[in-house]
Amino acid sequence: MVTAHPLPEGFTEIEVFAIGTALLVEALLGFCLNGLTIISFRKIKELRTPSNLLVLSIALADCGICINAFIAAFSSFLRYWPYGSDGCQIHGFHGFLTALASISSSAAVAWDRYHHYCTRSRLQWSTAASMMVFAWLFAAFWSIMPLLGWGEYDYEPLRTCCTLDYSKGDRNYVTFLFALSTFNFMIPGFIMLTAYQSIHQKFRKTGHFKFNTGLPLKTLVFCWGPYCLLCSYAAVENVMFIPPKYRMIPALIAKTVPTVDAFVYALGNENYRGGIWQFLTGQKIEKAEVDNKTK
Repeated sequence: MVTAHPLPEGFTEIEVFAIGTALLVEALLGFCLNGLTIISFRKIKELRTPSNLLVLSIALADCGICINAFIAAFSSFLRYWPYGSDGCQIHGFHGFLTALASISSSAAVAWDRYHHYCTRSRLQWSTAASMMVFAWLFAAFWSIMPLLGWGEYDYEPLRTCCTLDYSKGDRNYVTFLFALSTFNFMIPGFIMLTAYQSIHQKFRKTGHFKFNTGLPLKTLVFCWGPYCLLCSYAAVENVMFIPPKYRMIPALIAKTVPTVDAFVYALGNENYRGGIWQFLTGQKIEKAEVDNKTK
């Protein structure tokens, strides 16, 4: 670790190194798994379906989260943010863009699964592409708001990465947080809850459970819940009394989402996993058509 710069206030040397290491491991593992998902989609013809395009959207967003974590890890080992104020704003925007796109794309997958299993309708390429574009444009809209003055990006407690500034808790922050959480966490969560409940009921009738219907929503709540809880608490109370090292924990948990998503949406999908195996080994698994809809 570089010793020319002083330790961030509230952190010991081992804590700074541990956070940087955790960010680096999360970034490397998530990037490799999601990179494999993206390359397999590109190389294996059977994987290129409208439904898998939505899985690709999640993988692209999660790779973006990993790149964001790489930058944060590098800065953590330096003990300071080396890219200036403008770099902080770009880093915060990039982190929010990829995170919100990942959540929206997960909700899109839930919507597609509901229609496949409950209404027996096939997703068309035009619809899948439109949903993917909408997810990213919707994420870009909310991510650019802090750059325009509604909300604000600032340094996280370690001061080696940037995110939404929750330290003030003023009206500007509260109104932005309320709208952000409603449209980018609660509504996607509701879509996933209702979709997977309907699918679960369908599976119970047939007696054939093709995948764990509770896992995608649990993933959303586990990975993003602590961060949302911290930001929500900051809207009603001053969170600065919480030691900085503890305020970093929700951000570290959120950075696990690329790895978890890879196991839930790609490696956890038997047929997509078969496509990845074919890409890695050249051996085609003799099963039904490799299609994200058979989960």
